[in-house]
Amino acid sequence: MDFLTNIWSTLTSENEQITSIITFPFYFIETYIYLLIFTTFLNLKFSKKQKVIYVIVISSLSALSKLVIGEPYSVIVNYACIFIVLFFFYKLGFIKTIASIIIPFVLFAVINTLIMKPFLKIFNTTLETTSIVPIYRFLYLCIVYFVIAIILFIIKHRNFYLKLQLTDTKSINKIIFPNLVLGIFTLCMQAILTYYYINIVPIGVTIINLILLIAYFFLSFYSLTKATKLHLATQELENAESYNKSLTVLYDNVKGFKHDFDNMVDIIGGFIAVNDITGLKNYYSGLRENCVEIKNIQLLNPNIINNPGIYNLIVSEYQKAVDNNIKINFEFFFDFNNLHMPIYEFSKILGILLNNAIEAAKECDEKEINLVFRDSPKNNVQIIIFENTYLDKNIEISKIFNKGLSSKENHSGIGLWEVKQIEKKYNNIVLHTTKDDKYFKQQLEIYY
Repeated sequence: MDFLTNIWSTLTSENEQITSIITFPFYFIETYIYLLIFTTFLNLKFSKKQKVIYVIVISSLSALSKLVIGEPYSVIVNYACIFIVLFFFYKLGFIKTIASIIIPFVLFAVINTLIMKPFLKIFNTTLETTSIVPIYRFLYLCIVYFVIAIILFIIKHRNFYLKLQLTDTKSINKIIFPNLVLGIFTLCMQAILTYYYINIVPIGVTIINLILLIAYFFLSFYSLTKATKLHLATQELENAESYNKSLTVLYDNVKGFKHDFDNMVDIIGGFIAVNDITGLKNYYSGLRENCVEIKNIQLLNPNIINNPGIYNLIVSEYQKAVDNNIKINFEFFFDFNNLHMPIYEFSKILGILLNNAIEAAKECDEKEINLVFRDSPKNNVQIIIFENTYLDKNIEISKIFNKGLSSKENHSGIGLWEVKQIEKKYNNIVLHTTKDDKYFKQQLEIYY
């Protein structure tokens, strides 16, 4: 009996050391809950291994920062660590990383604001006492986690996900970035103020502050969503214009083909009548090239190239190739909306390699480029192949990625160097460069 009495006395007495020992597992529990919140709200898929690593790393850093820096300033360090881990190691992208920080913070802030004051009133205690009395601290955390568990359960079973329409365009990021930075600083200040003045501020003021905080974030997200939608609509209009141009070219080709159809039949009949198989083969070869050109134009379709930015880039480069009398062949077995690397980095690589292929091919007598997009789920790899005819057969592959090296006049020689820097950033990207007597070949492999 004395043993139980001693235990109860320990749990209900102010003892910061015992409280820290008892609540130490909550570092891992809370980190896991944070992970569940942003993966649930944003509908992100993490493997079990990724989840375990995230929880261990962030929990350990949180405990260390609290020990070295102390609350509430350790909160700022914790969020900086979360940003670094999610952005640089989990490759979520800037906007999703920021959203992954803000959403759990706002949810915890709302629940803490709603629960803290009643909790302190019911148990007739203070925030300082609650933080160092084991039973109060344990009970309070259990209540908070239970409420969050209910919210996550509702979100999952109602399929309520926050669908972020993200863009990597600099113009829209000029709007998004200041809002997100301001939001983070606002949240940090709220955490510090709540920590110091929860006992002083009347509950009415606390609720009003909470309402204003929620209103600010809802208005910010609404404004950002509208701005993003407007940008995407503008981009779609630009793509529609590009598509109309490709349709016009296709129509002119088909119209010309139809106009010459009777003559084609007569010519083929003439070759057959005199049994001139060699002449027929030569004529068929030219006719087939014309058909391939029409087929390639048909592939320049936003339903096939289903990413507006990539579509616009490919159409623009195709037009450049046509202006230089370059024959360009396409193959698309690819979902551009399921790309396993950031779209901004991919667009940069695509633009550089395609532009280089055009520059090399236009110097040749036989001007030809083959561009292949292929997804291989069996091997968990996406493959993009750039093949082009080239003039300089003595080119040294080992040196072309050096910064400042270029065989073209008025070029900085930085393009391929940038491609190599992007390749080094991601452990799932490999670029193979080869050449033969006809083609210079770059093969980009994106593993997943």
